[in-house]
Parts: sequence; structure tokens; C-alpha cells
Amino acid sequence: MTSADHVATGSGSGRSQLRLTPMEVPKASDVLANELRERILDGEFAEGMALPPERELVAQTRMSRATVREALRILQVQGLVRIKAGRAGGTFVQRPGRDAVARSVSLLIRGQQVRLAALLETREAIEPFCARLAARNRTDEDLARLEEANEELADETSSLARFLQANVDWHLGVAIASHNELLAGLMTALSRAIYTSTENERFVDDKVRRETARAHRSITAAIRARDSDAAVRRMDRHVSAYAKAVLEVEERTEIPVPDID
Repeated sequence: MTSADHVATGSGSGRSQLRLTPMEVPKASDVLANELRERILDGEFAEGMALPPERELVAQTRMSRATVREALRILQVQGLVRIKAGRAGGTFVQRPGRDAVARSVSLLIRGQQVRLAALLETREAIEPFCARLAARNRTDEDLARLEEANEELADETSSLARFLQANVDWHLGVAIASHNELLAGLMTALSRAIYTSTENERFVDDKVRRETARAHRSITAAIRARDSDAAVRRMDRHVSAYAKAVLEVEERTEIPVPDID
């Protein structure tokens, strides 16, 4: 059967009835949001560019002000524009970056209740390659970010929370130093999830802290020397050992599902 079927009436008049299935008509705000989204992603509207004011969009599109506002809110939620209030305000274009990737992956982790073991497996799969790219592409600013995290990790008097945050900062620093936005976004989400799951002294004791700090210094040295092979080997050894230690503890304790903001 198709959406439009001719059905004989049986009256002999030669007339037929035309039956149509229900149709879904897109909302005007969705149509406008789609149009603006495509222009932003195609580069027609540059990063930081101000979109026309609401009144101009209303005049140009002949849509209501409420429709225009809803379309702009859709783009704001998607991270494609930022809306600034005040006399110097307006709607400004912004391109999706690693934070947009991180938000999407974080939602997947929460929605699917991804196990800690799966998070660690994923990190083992991609982070050594991040280290390889970091050794090739790092800048002096990237190295400064890594060294700042290393100093915090080496402080044995710092709290567990500060240690874990420094650990996240270092791993994100390696991903950022790769200068691959997609990898950096994935690592942002993974690091936050692993942080939440291991924020407990059952996982991170003094021995783990010392070994982590030592491993990070060794990997940083390889990245500084642009020795990509050494960076891969050392990162692979580090994340594998960390995953093994964490999962051994998890086997003896019940760990809640990560809850990522």
C-alpha cells in the first residue's frame, strides 16, 4: 500500500476515494535552525560573527519573533551560537570544539551506564596514539601544561581530590598536545568518567600516586624529546598498569555507575 491509494466505491459511478496517510510538517523553528546550522557548518558564517538581530531575521524570513527565538535557542543548545545580553549583545557564531564531543560522549556513558572496565579499555586503545601525536605536534605551551600537572602530582601532601584533578589535567594535556580535536574530546569525556569512578582511596593509595607521578614524568620526557615510539610504549605501559590495579580493586568492592555532569 502507498500513501495514496485509489479504492473503488463499488457504486459503479467510476468515482474513487483518495486516502492519504497523516503527514508530519516540520516546525518553522526547526526549518530556520537547520538553515542557519548548515550555513555555520559550511563556513558561510565565520567564528565570532554576529548573526542579524532578531528583528532583521523576522523581516528576512517572515517568521514570527517567537519562531526566530526558538530557532536561536536550538542552535545555542547545540553549541553553535552564544547569545550575549545587553547593548553590545547579540547572537554570535561559534564552531563546535572538543567540549561538544565531550558532552555527547558523556551523555552516552551515562545513558548506557558504561562500565568502568569499558572506560579503561577505551583509554588503553586510544591514549597511546594520543601520546604519539603529542610527541610529534607538541608546543612549548603544551609542555608547560604537562609540567604544571606533574608538579601537582608530585606533591605528596596534596589531597586526593587535588591529585585526581592533576591526573585528569595531565591526561587531557597529552590529548590537547596531539592537536587532534576529536581525540581531545574523547579523552575529556573518558577522563571525567574515570575520575568520578576512582575518586576513592580504595583505588588510589600512596603507592599508586608515586607510580603515577613517575610514569607521567617519563612520558612527558619522551614527548619533550619528540620520541614518539618511546611515548607510545610508556603510555601503553602506564594506562595498562593503572587499569589492572583499578580493576583488581573493583573486583573486591562494588563500584557505582559513573555520574558525569
